[in-house]
Amino acid sequence: MNRYHHILVGVLVFQIVLIAAAFWPRPAAIGAGGPLFPDLASGDIVALIVSDADGNRIELRRQGEDWVLPEADAFPADEEKIAPVLEQIAGLTSNRLVTRTSGSHKRLQVAGDDFVRRIDVETTDGTRHTIFLGSSPQYGATHFRVEGQDETYLTGDFSTWQTRAEAAAWIDTAYVQVDEEAVERITLENANGSFVFTRGQDANWTMGGLTADETLDQAKAGSLVSRASSIDMERPLGTEEKPEYGMDQPSAVVELETDEAEITVYVGAQKPDDDSYVVKSSESPYYVQVAGYAVQDLVDKTREGFLELPPTPTPEAETEPPS
Repeated sequence: MNRYHHILVGVLVFQIVLIAAAFWPRPAAIGAGGPLFPDLASGDIVALIVSDADGNRIELRRQGEDWVLPEADAFPADEEKIAPVLEQIAGLTSNRLVTRTSGSHKRLQVAGDDFVRRIDVETTDGTRHTIFLGSSPQYGATHFRVEGQDETYLTGDFSTWQTRAEAAAWIDTAYVQVDEEAVERITLENANGSFVFTRGQDANWTMGGLTADETLDQAKAGSLVSRASSIDMERPLGTEEKPEYGMDQPSAVVELETDEAEITVYVGAQKPDDDSYVVKSSESPYYVQVAGYAVQDLVDKTREGFLELPPTPTPEAETEPPS
C-alpha cells in the first residue's frame, strides 16, 4: 500500500471517529448545563396534565387560589401533593446529559409515542411545555426529555411515582368519614332485604326482627358500621347524576345516624369492566367511583350473614351392637 492509500485510510478512520463521537449515547455528565426553563417559576404554572403509557390521563388546573379537577366539575385537588411537583418541574436542569440523539428516545422511554409519563404544563401567559419521563436506570434517577429537543437527561428530583395519571394521586380520597363510635343506628337496604341495627347503652348492637333462637354476631355488626362509615374513592365523577350511575335502583342504601347528623350513602351501579361502583353520599354534591371491595359487602350482605352460626354438633360415638 503506497503513501497515498495510507493517507486515505487515515482520513476515513478520522471521519468514522468523528461520526461515532457525535452520535454515540453519552453517559451522564454531571456539572455542566443549567436550568431548562430559566424563566419559569412554580407559581407561573396554572395547569398540569399527566398521561401514562396505559392511556390514563388526569388534568389539574388552578382556579383562583385553589387547584381543581376541571373534568370532574372542579373537584378540589390537594395542593400539598401538587406544589412539590411544580417546584421540581421549574427546577429541572441539563446538568446530567445522557444522549443528544433521537435514536435513543425509545430505548430510554422518552419518545413521543413511547413514554412512562407525559407531563403537559401550561403557564399564566399561555406558554406550554411538554416533558417526557422515561425509564429509571438506577434508584433515584429518571430519564427525561423536553418535547422539541433531542437531548435526554437524568434527574434525581423528579420521578414517575410522583406523577401518577390517576385522580387518587392528587386528591384527598376520603369520601365518607363518620366517627364509627358515634354511630347509634345504622340501616342497610339491599336486594336481600332491609336490616336495622341499634347500639345499646352497653355499646352492644341489637338487630331488628330477631327470633328467640337467633343471636346477632356483634363482630359482624361492628364490621358493617366500620365499612359503611369510612369509604375511600378512586376518583370523583362530577356533580351531575347520569343514568348509568344506577341511582334510580341502587345496589345498596345505608343510613348512618349519630347525635348530630343523619348520613345516607347510596351505592349505585357496578361497572362491568373493573368491578367498581358509583357511590353518592348525602354529605357531598359529588358522585364518585369506589373500588368494588370497599362496598361489595354492603351489596351482598344477607340476614343470615349477621347471625351467629349455631354450634357444630358433636358426632356421637358409634357403639357396637350387642353380640
